[in-house]
Order: sequence, then structure tokens, then C-alpha cells
Amino acid sequence: MSNILIIKHGSLGDIVQISGVLKDIREKHPNNKIFILTTFPYKKLLEKCPFIDEVLIDRRLPRWNIFYLLKLRKIINKLKFFIVYDLQNSSRSLFYRKYLFNIANWCSTITTLKKGTKKSDFDTFPVLERFKLQLDNSNVKSNFTLKPDFSWACANVDQIVKRFIAKKFIIIFPFSSPQLKHKQWSYYNRLIEIIKKNHTNLDIVMAPGPNEMNERKKINSISIINAERSLNIMELAGVIKKSSFVISNDTGPAHMAAHLGINGVVLFGYHTTARKVSIETDNFKAISVNDLNDLSPDEVYLNIKNKLNLIN
Repeated sequence: MSNILIIKHGSLGDIVQISGVLKDIREKHPNNKIFILTTFPYKKLLEKCPFIDEVLIDRRLPRWNIFYLLKLRKIINKLKFFIVYDLQNSSRSLFYRKYLFNIANWCSTITTLKKGTKKSDFDTFPVLERFKLQLDNSNVKSNFTLKPDFSWACANVDQIVKRFIAKKFIIIFPFSSPQLKHKQWSYYNRLIEIIKKNHTNLDIVMAPGPNEMNERKKINSISIINAERSLNIMELAGVIKKSSFVISNDTGPAHMAAHLGINGVVLFGYHTTARKVSIETDNFKAISVNDLNDLSPDEVYLNIKNKLNLIN
């Protein structure tokens, strides 16, 4: 039995999106042991993944830290990997390939590009289509890559939900990473007022992240937490799965909702497009504008009103 290595460091949305890729790789290698090299925040999540056998942690220390790099190389080379599926496709994973890991069979965007295709052009494709081409060109059937299913990550959250909510609910994600403030829409409280006035059958909740526990007080909604702490990724997936609708900025939880099959909407400004990040599904759609400050709560509500009316 040969060992297989997958490289994917993050972020949360990226980890969610590779659910289909991981399943396709597992089906290609049903009898092999599959490892994934990732970062610490996703260790427990990926240990739960049915397509992964073992999780290896990359601390991603600076490349001048030769002692760390030699230690990492020793761990990787000891496992004698037959093939690497580089799903990170970054300068760091390219560095690993060229200078650190002694693995000849390496599947990345660069090694699988068809002759005449420029990587700069390839990088403009939607992210899931890029993964599909990477697998297709590596003789891996991409049956699931374009339709990731993140339901494997859901924890049982019945007791958590019961403690906060007595009826069907909408979950909102009004924040973003501190360095990505430009992704935030400013009018959630006004939208909440409109929804509460017209849909008394629905609760409106949020699940604040570790850095949002104080910020949550600014939003007029129910905060779902667990023992005075933020939900972990598996608990958050479970809560999203139980929701009736999701309204979100372009964040990791939006990708979770999209690939859990939930009805919802994600708000996009100038920073990128919904097509490029492969977030839209049959149930989960984007509202895209040049400037999020110009997107009014009434416009958002009119976009989602009919779907909210269908929630009984």
C-alpha cells in the first residue's frame, strides 16, 4: 500500500471547496493511505473527513528557518509518498517541490497545464474548474469536484440550537477577517428590522467567531455560542445545516452554506466575482455590486423576499 500526500493549507473557504476533490482522490486511490498537509486551525476538521486517513501539520515558518524545513523534510520523506496532489498551488508548495520533498510524481497546476496554456490565463478560471482540470490532466476522474458536499463536517448541534432558538431561523454572517473589512456590508441591522417586520415566523441568529465576540453586540440578532465560546467549525457547519436561509458577506461560512446545500445569498463588492470563487449553487446565489456601500437593505430584501415567504 502506497502513501498519498495532499497539500492544502487553508483558508476555511478553501478547505470547504476541496470536499469534492478529496472524494475524487479517494476514489482514485481506494486502497492507499491518504495524508493531508495543512495548518493547525483545520486539524480537527480534517481528522473528521472520511476521505483522509491522517493529518500532518505545516507550521509554515519562514523559509530561512532551516531547522524547521529540515524537520519537515524528514517527516515527509520518511513516509515515502508515491504522489503529491498540490491543491495549494502556491509559491510555498512550489518551493517544497523544488527544494525540499524528494517526490517525483507531483500533481499541481504547473505540472498539469496543457501545452500552450499560460498559468496566468489558467488562474482566471473559476477555482473549482481549475481543480477539475488539474485532476482530469492527472488521470483522476472528477466526478465530485465541481459539486463539493461539506455535510461530512457537520456536528450534532441539537442541544446548542435548542438552547437559543424555538423556531425556524435565518443565520447571518455580518463580519469578515479584520484584514478584509472591504468585504463587509454595513446595513445588516436595517435588513434585520425589515425581515422581522415581515416574517414573524423566523428567528434571526448569528454565530460569532473568536474575534467577533464583542462585535456581535452591535448586531440585533441572537448569538449562538457554546459555553461562552465561539462554535468550532464542525458545530458551525451543523448550525448552518439546520438553518432555513443564510445571508452573508464573502467569508468562509458563506462557502460552507453554499456547499451544504442551503438556500441563501452572499454579498459581493469589487474585490472579486462570485464566478471566480465558485460560490454559487442551485440554492445559494450572489448579489454583486461595484460598491457594497451602495447596496441598500431594501434591494437585498426584495432579492430574497420570495424565498423567505416559502419558509413555513
